[in-house]
Amino acid sequence: MHIKQVIIQGFKSYREQIVVEPFDKRHNVVVGRNGSGKSNFFHAIQFVLSDEFSHLRPEQRLALLHEGTGPRVISAFVEIIFDNSDNRIPIEKDEIFLRRVIGSKKDQFFLNKKVVPRSEVLNLLESAGLSNSNPYYIVKQGKINQMAIAPDSHRLKLLREVAGTRVYDERREESVTILKETVGKVEKINDFLKTIEERLKTLEEEKEELKEYQKWDKSRRVLEFIIHDTEHRENKRKLEELQKLRTTSGKEQQHYADQVREAQEHVREANRKLKEARKDVAAAREEKDILSTEQQQLLREKTKLELAIKDLTDDVDGDNKSKERAEAELERLRQQIAEKERELEELKPKYEEMKAREEDCTRALALNQQKRQELYAKQGRGTQFTSKQDRDRWIEKELKSLNKQIKDKKDHEVKLRDDLKRDATKLTELEKRIEDLTKEMERQRVAIDEHNKQYYECKKRKDQEQSTRNELWRKETTLTQNLSSLKEDLAKADQALRSMAGKPILNGRDSVRKVLETFQERGGEWAKIATQYYGPVIENFTCDKTIYTAVEVTAGNRLFHHIVESDIVGTKILKEMNRQNLPGEVTFMPLNRLQVRDMVYPSDNNAIAMVQKLKYDPKYAKAMKYIFGKTLICRNLECATELGKQYHLDCVTLEGDQVSSKGSLTGGYFNQSRSRLEMQKTRSELMEQITALDEELSTLRQELNKTESSINSIVSEMQRTETKQGKAKDIFEKVKADIRLMKEELSSIERFRGPKERSLAQCRSSLEAMQATKEGLESELHQVCTSSLDGFIVSFLLLHGT
Repeated sequence: MHIKQVIIQGFKSYREQIVVEPFDKRHNVVVGRNGSGKSNFFHAIQFVLSDEFSHLRPEQRLALLHEGTGPRVISAFVEIIFDNSDNRIPIEKDEIFLRRVIGSKKDQFFLNKKVVPRSEVLNLLESAGLSNSNPYYIVKQGKINQMAIAPDSHRLKLLREVAGTRVYDERREESVTILKETVGKVEKINDFLKTIEERLKTLEEEKEELKEYQKWDKSRRVLEFIIHDTEHRENKRKLEELQKLRTTSGKEQQHYADQVREAQEHVREANRKLKEARKDVAAAREEKDILSTEQQQLLREKTKLELAIKDLTDDVDGDNKSKERAEAELERLRQQIAEKERELEELKPKYEEMKAREEDCTRALALNQQKRQELYAKQGRGTQFTSKQDRDRWIEKELKSLNKQIKDKKDHEVKLRDDLKRDATKLTELEKRIEDLTKEMERQRVAIDEHNKQYYECKKRKDQEQSTRNELWRKETTLTQNLSSLKEDLAKADQALRSMAGKPILNGRDSVRKVLETFQERGGEWAKIATQYYGPVIENFTCDKTIYTAVEVTAGNRLFHHIVESDIVGTKILKEMNRQNLPGEVTFMPLNRLQVRDMVYPSDNNAIAMVQKLKYDPKYAKAMKYIFGKTLICRNLECATELGKQYHLDCVTLEGDQVSSKGSLTGGYFNQSRSRLEMQKTRSELMEQITALDEELSTLRQELNKTESSINSIVSEMQRTETKQGKAKDIFEKVKADIRLMKEELSSIERFRGPKERSLAQCRSSLEAMQATKEGLESELHQVCTSSLDGFIVSFLLLHGT
């Protein structure tokens, strides 16, 4: 055995690792200048093999570490590789690696790269002849010179130590000591033998008693065995009965557990229905208040209308009575009028005839009176004028005046004729205009009635639309209350899920949603990235309720891992979360990086692959197989243990007990009321209901807006109709006033036509009288003056041809 190689690092002057080789198996010489590290190299070998560096204090260990420029060395080691081809060290290897590592707080030995205690190292070295009791296998510098000048006794002692005889002397002394102790022990043993012999005599006596005892004890044990055997059989029978009872009770327990689960479901369903019923009651109460208000308003309006109807009925009754009296009076008057009209018709020809005769007589009377006056005047002129010339001058003067009067009368006659003609024309025009205006007034009355009809139809439509709007408002209020309640339930479900899954995970989920909203707002490539995020695992599959517990204990918090199309999508989402300093922790499952191998599942009636019981989109198959692909759902724990060991698959029971493919078992009570899958299902249902209610509310608000627009358009139409109606009423009143004025004017024309006709007749009579007077004066002119009335009468008669 010899040293083949020495490796030093961090020890004294050797900072960097240095390897010293090769070594000759007989003699090796190390030469070098002063300070080159020869002594430190020797100390390094001593550090590993000798006992000099065995018990070091912390400051002594630090002194062995390299102290130079640069970073401080915190540990050092020296490793010696021995050639063990002669098997001097009892280890079946040709090379032995012995390393010692030292630091400020550690000091360890390594044998063939493994940590070993110091005692084991010393035993190995001692078996190779490197014993601490003979430390001269390492000879230090100056030791030979010291041995050469030492006295003989010291050299003899040294030779004994080198030869190893001191060890034998020490062992001889130890053997003498042991021999003395052995003699003492022999004396003690002799004393013990005497005591034993005495005890044997006593035991011989007790032996007979023991045989007797053993005989009876054997009988006792036989009886006890019979008793125990009987009891054992009885207990075995009872155990079998208990086992059967246990099996039955297990089934009953399962049955009761199912009943408890069903009862919990019924309780949850009842609570849900109770909550909905409370919502309906609240909505019904609110609707009742609204309907009560409307009812009171309608009752007030009904009372007003009933009172108005009563008043109108009384008025109508009074009007009917008055109408009957008026109709009777009208009938009586009509009869009288008819009689008077018949009498008038009978008297009218006579009246016309007598009126014509009266007018002729009046005109003749006036003419004769005028003639009489002219005759008296002519008679008087005979005495008035003394000469013919004076008389003629006066007659000419009178003729001149009379001509002027005749002219004025003719003008007046023409004027009266023109007035009568104008009145007749105007009368015809007024009658025509009155007829036209009457037709216009009738048209305006029809238009007013039509406008009233349109107004009441619009009002009816408005009332219907307002009723529809009120109904829509009530529905909107109900939907808003239901939506608020569902959002509260969703918040509670989120809070419960947060308490189950952990705050960081749910915060991470919310942060990812905020990031996706940011990507959607940016648009373009960012929006495309948002579409490549598929959501948490728990939201992307469904399963039967009976395996909720098995699925949850299998997946754990991996239920909240996020499925993405590729690792690029996950990286960009994480970068955006870090940029916005969003809280929470997320774990992404990029479908392009998941490595899933197809598993071979056993065809056993007691087990089925969990992934086969899940329902999910085929594009998420990698993620589902990655989490659930290595797990079997087993009927019981015994089947799970057997199948897990046989197929090297993880197994889980419906109760949540797990058997790892490596053999470990995990289980315990699982509170099914705090199921994350159940909570997620509730949350998904609530979100679907909220989405449906949002859509329904949006549709309802659109209908409400349409109804509002319809009401506004109807109100606008009513306003336009009212404006048209007002204009029609104004026109109607104006036309009515015009007709009234025209009728008054027509009545005035009718009233003044008779006087004008009488004036015209009088004018004609006056004109005839004046014409006769003129003719008399003209015939008198140039005649002889006479005072006799007979002459005047003869002259007047001759003049007029009578």
